[in-house]
Amino acid sequence: MKWRIAVASAAATITLAGAVVSADGQSAALVASPNDTLSAQSVLATIVVAPENQRGYKRALFKHWSDVDGDGCDSREQVLKRDAIGLPQVDPFRCFVVEADWVSPYDGVKTSDRTAVDIDHVVALKEAWDSGAFAWSEAQRTAYANDTSDTRTLLAVSASSNRGKSDKDPSNWLPALRAYQCTYIANWISVKARWGLSMDQSEWGRLNNMLSGQCAGTTMRGWNPPPAGVSTPATTLTSSTTLVTATTVRVATTLVTATTLVSATTSTVRVTTTLATAATLSPATTAASATDSTVKVNPGSFCAPEGAVGVYNGRNYVCSKTNSSGVPYSGGRARWRQQ
Repeated sequence: MKWRIAVASAAATITLAGAVVSADGQSAALVASPNDTLSAQSVLATIVVAPENQRGYKRALFKHWSDVDGDGCDSREQVLKRDAIGLPQVDPFRCFVVEADWVSPYDGVKTSDRTAVDIDHVVALKEAWDSGAFAWSEAQRTAYANDTSDTRTLLAVSASSNRGKSDKDPSNWLPALRAYQCTYIANWISVKARWGLSMDQSEWGRLNNMLSGQCAGTTMRGWNPPPAGVSTPATTLTSSTTLVTATTVRVATTLVTATTLVSATTSTVRVTTTLATAATLSPATTAASATDSTVKVNPGSFCAPEGAVGVYNGRNYVCSKTNSSGVPYSGGRARWRQQ
């Protein structure tokens, strides 16, 4: 299976075998099959952590409730039909849901009134904009706003819960039904990964803490690529993948033949590769070479796994959740500090 990844201004053709690669600091994932079962925490580890771009958003930039797949139903009616309890009554000529029952997964509210049902963008349009959609084309934004190709992007919920959620991320809002919270954060992570969107530090930290606590062991199914016209960097995850825990690995040269990332130790990433010309991997937040080498670090930046060691300007650093005095860092996340 081959995917093309644009890196710097060069194109790299990579044959992946259960590998995790992220290109140019992005992390959208193309899984081998939508039937794969993936660890939510492992998928979270592939997502780029970056400040949000909070300028320029307008809801009108995302044309929504359109029939983008050409089946005669706009995306709102499609979700109303899909999420109805039992068999909905639908006007076949207008593709309009005349009568149905719905139960909101966010708060358990049941209704037969379609006006009391909102179609929620699980990752809100503004959140998507702030996390990377500001750089998308109009066609890409329209595809996202009307995406019914994966049931986790759009969801029929009670109007009250949707308006309470607004454009908040999981660090500021979770469903009232505690039993649904782990499913909700798994869906949130899958949407961000599938569409190549980043997370800010508080968002990523809250999700990581939940997946280490009440939602430990949460899994998700795989997914198909986003609708046509949406280009995202390729990261491959499979249910048998051994994930690289470094924040990003940047490919800095054209790979002529197959490259396979096979494992990660606490301080190195081993790469088995056959290259017609030498391949180099340049530093990112954490980087590795094509042979065994010490990880290069950015002092003070977030890191994983805890206990990893690296070098900066000839000095040894450790990935630690506390500073050199033993005081924990905020958010419970590990950072590179001098040993």
